Amino acid sequence: MDTNSDDLAEVERRARSIRRRVVTVVERIKVGYLLQGLGAADIFATLFFRELRLDAANASWPGRDRFILSTAHNTALLYSTFAERGLIPESALESYTQDGSAFEVNASERVGPLVEATCGSLGQGLSVGVGMALSLRRQGLDSRVYVVLGDGELQEGQLWEAVLSAASFQLDNLCLIVDRNYLQVEGHTDKVVRMDPIAPKFAAFGWRTLEVDGNSVGEIARALDVARETKGAPTAIVARTTPGAGVPFLEGQMAHVAYLKPEEARRALADLEAAQ
Repeated sequence: MDTNSDDLAEVERRARSIRRRVVTVVERIKVGYLLQGLGAADIFATLFFRELRLDAANASWPGRDRFILSTAHNTALLYSTFAERGLIPESALESYTQDGSAFEVNASERVGPLVEATCGSLGQGLSVGVGMALSLRRQGLDSRVYVVLGDGELQEGQLWEAVLSAASFQLDNLCLIVDRNYLQVEGHTDKVVRMDPIAPKFAAFGWRTLEVDGNSVGEIARALDVARETKGAPTAIVARTTPGAGVPFLEGQMAHVAYLKPEEARRALADLEAAQ
């Protein structure tokens, strides 16, 4: 993968464009997972425009890398990224959450092969990823599996069974990214169940662990490079993200579901345009 500054600048440009799409999508339905979408846009842009091996013309290509969004409700971001990457038509975003649309709030396989697994129940995405990574290895395929996990999901017991299994099977074709934004439905994660330090916990289970600024494309890209080069162990990247990142008046807000007024959407889009 390219690591030059022009490459990273393009990924950053894509992240800003994805953020604009997220704002537009949420403004259309007036409420949604806005802050999380803005916060994780740099992760998604780096994955979909630098890291993942995909075929836009053939979503079922056996040689593709697999991407699993365990935080399956973060679809304003997921679908915006799909559209930015040319994997779905722009018109798909207009049907988001409408009755009968495959583009629901929780990503499901109704969308098609782009959604590798329906993960509406939180904490299950890594278990699916472990199974996929093990299957790919047994088939002799060099495809990789990437799982994006919300930090609140670390409170699920099933997650730690998957962590133990991945290390036991030495799944070096598996990379987990924890979106560490301290935000879950009940509020700040520390007020529900404190989880820090996270990286040492994964290391104790036998994972290669890295901690990065999840709003720095450069740091994310370098961590993904390390993950790809790691042999004999899965990799966990703990990416610290800021809810609302990229839109100053939204940054740091801790609303699990955000209401977005038209005038706020215009202001957010203006801020994103000015950042170019």
